[in-house]
Amino acid sequence: MKIYTKTGDQGTTSLFGGKRVSKADLRIDTYGTVDELNSYIGLLRDQEVNQKRKDFLVEIQDRLFTIGSILATEPGNTKVKIPHLLPTDIEVLEKEIDRMDASLPPMRFFVLPGGHASVSFCHIARTVCRRTERLVIALNAIEVIDALVIQYLNRLSDYLFMLSRLMTQELNVEETPWKPRM
Repeated sequence: MKIYTKTGDQGTTSLFGGKRVSKADLRIDTYGTVDELNSYIGLLRDQEVNQKRKDFLVEIQDRLFTIGSILATEPGNTKVKIPHLLPTDIEVLEKEIDRMDASLPPMRFFVLPGGHASVSFCHIARTVCRRTERLVIALNAIEVIDALVIQYLNRLSDYLFMLSRLMTQELNVEETPWKPRM
């Protein structure tokens, strides 16, 4: 199988199910941003500080491929077999958020992203996750998207924020508080 098909040379691509749409379509932008997020999760997984979380981050990447499959499927097409997102996927994130939160000092201020390259990568992943969530919500305004997709992305951004704080602690770097100029 060749990597290039030349079918997209005119600016269109196929959804799962065969329908052709513009590569500028909101749906394509949305699942393309899921792919971008997945790449940043891979970068986080490759950070030495996250070696003990590698399997968990791989599971997140798997869920993001599931979300990409859901978003890449032609609306109403029930013939295409795609994996499912489950409520337990969200519960797993929530349990991990709670576990991290229990080991961190309480938040007393907004935190400026940074302090260590690995932490910065986590903040970039978090902001790409938020953008992905906004795109899914915009797509949902046009056609119904499985509510679990929105919930998962919302919880994933919370997870990534908590992970950035935990990584800061594990790397023994300081959180930089935001001090608004008044």
